[in-house]
Amino acid sequence: MSDSERRPRPRAFRLSGDETVTSRPAPEVEPEIDIFAEAAELVDGASGGEEAAEAARAKGILERYIFSSGGVFLSAMTGLVTLALTIWVWNFVEDLFARSPLLGAIGLALAAAAGLAALLFVAREARSILLQNRIAKLHAALAEARAADDGNAAKARVLELCKIYESRPDLARPRALVADYVKQIIDGKDLIDLAERNLVAPLDEQARREIAAAAKRVSVVTAISPRAILDVIFVAGQAIVLMRRISEIYGGRPGLFGFFKLARSVGAHLAITGTVAVGDTLLQQVLGYGVAARLSAKLGEGVLNGLLTARIGLSAMAVCRPTPFVTEKQPGVKDVAPFLFGGDKTKAN
Repeated sequence: MSDSERRPRPRAFRLSGDETVTSRPAPEVEPEIDIFAEAAELVDGASGGEEAAEAARAKGILERYIFSSGGVFLSAMTGLVTLALTIWVWNFVEDLFARSPLLGAIGLALAAAAGLAALLFVAREARSILLQNRIAKLHAALAEARAADDGNAAKARVLELCKIYESRPDLARPRALVADYVKQIIDGKDLIDLAERNLVAPLDEQARREIAAAAKRVSVVTAISPRAILDVIFVAGQAIVLMRRISEIYGGRPGLFGFFKLARSVGAHLAITGTVAVGDTLLQQVLGYGVAARLSAKLGEGVLNGLLTARIGLSAMAVCRPTPFVTEKQPGVKDVAPFLFGGDKTKAN
């Protein structure tokens, strides 16, 4: 066979208008769905703004129960238990004195020490609750003064904000700068904006770092934990520590009962923003076929628990913050925990 016969013969193509018609259509490439990014959009889209934070404060920290039926019941039960305990201690000390004056003196001293410790505990709890109420009221007052552009009210509230952080050496320079702005700036809106940018923004950075660290710990521990009960205990413990830490960053320092009020406010914020009850769509996207097929169900659980931990931290941040979000953008889950979505565009602070 000659070389000319071995060469491939030229082929003819049929043209239809400006398009070339071939025998095999080009394969269509389906874009890959980023389920983690969609989950982040669902979680961030459900987050509320300042109105939700105000509603949470009104429902949690600032709401009073003294004259409600629940408040009367708790007060009466607390009084009865305290009275019963006091009578029991009194009778016990009397019995000790009847047995021996030395034993009676020791029992009386121990009872007095226990009573003093109880009084200190009550005083500390009352102080923490009053401080939480003070910060919540200051938040509402600053928002009202800024909306009305009231210069006098803004100066008074900004000075009160500086007074809250007067024992914080790390905020000495921003506090002095804001105090100098109070003397120079007349416009109330600008003064509050400067106070937020200089005094509260550094606290926001600390809160973001705490939220990112807690979300990372929860996601990693959940992914490697062999038992579900350990996951529940660890996630609950991290949520408690995170809420207390964020409250301390913004100056709250909650005690036992103060933490209960804080937890109730955070729960109210989550309920108002619609994020505490994560719907079936998010569960299916994070724990469904995509993650289970490509990674593992355990890793999907870690991502979901990390998401929920980050949302709890963001809600605590919105509730505990002494100023409204104006000059600073209210962060979302993707801002504080981008590692949960496999993206490297942003970096946790």
